[in-house]
Amino acid sequence: MNYQEMFSPFLNAAADEARRIALSYFRKSFSVDEKSDRTPVTQADRQIEASFRAQLAKIFPEHGIIGEEYGMDKAGAEFVWVIDPIDGTKSFAVGRPLFGTVIGLMHHGQPVAGMVDQAFTEERWIGFQNAGAHFNGRKISVAAERPLETARSFFGAPNIFTKQDLPNILRLSEIVKWPHFGCDCYAYGLLAMGCIDLVIEQDLKWHDIAGILPLITEAGGHVQSWSGKALSENWDGTIIAASGQKLAQSAAEFLAR
Repeated sequence: MNYQEMFSPFLNAAADEARRIALSYFRKSFSVDEKSDRTPVTQADRQIEASFRAQLAKIFPEHGIIGEEYGMDKAGAEFVWVIDPIDGTKSFAVGRPLFGTVIGLMHHGQPVAGMVDQAFTEERWIGFQNAGAHFNGRKISVAAERPLETARSFFGAPNIFTKQDLPNILRLSEIVKWPHFGCDCYAYGLLAMGCIDLVIEQDLKWHDIAGILPLITEAGGHVQSWSGKALSENWDGTIIAASGQKLAQSAAEFLAR
């Protein structure tokens, strides 16, 4: 099945609208609410997801959707879209252009397409199964695999890691090359295009990464949980995304100490 041919026009149109909405709020005065889990949400988050749902209902009414803000609808359908309208809401709220809209598509429960769109910098990464990964229309790939000690690395913000795991994360950050903390979805775009080599996070939800998986794998990278398992809807919320499997396993072994 040619997923790129079938869904690229819809995905790009949805991303264009999400970009328009995000920019209508970014670096302007708006309120930030707090959800029950103490994570922030803005009107931009809600508006982007509502717009996506409306477009989906019009173009592919038989498709399902899983969204961060408004939950599930037809989650057992053959095709199910997964959207994080603004991944990195904290970045968005303080004017830091590392946020992005993340959209994934599952076919029979397997991620087959994914996109990260950064509205302010006008950058878009898209991956379709069996069609490769592209950045603003140009085909991209991960960098040649490096040893852990020379891996250019991004980590989630320190507060997302458990007290048990944070010491190992900090020790690992002293070993790798050029460590960065607080990455949001932007880091995965950098990984897909070969600018960095490794991304490690914890406490993620399916809407955070369903659109990331096809992007990284189609760029030639490798994604796994800290325990080495493939990621699915009910995984443990940990992720190691790397330019290759050997690098990911090296990071996992270090974290398991």
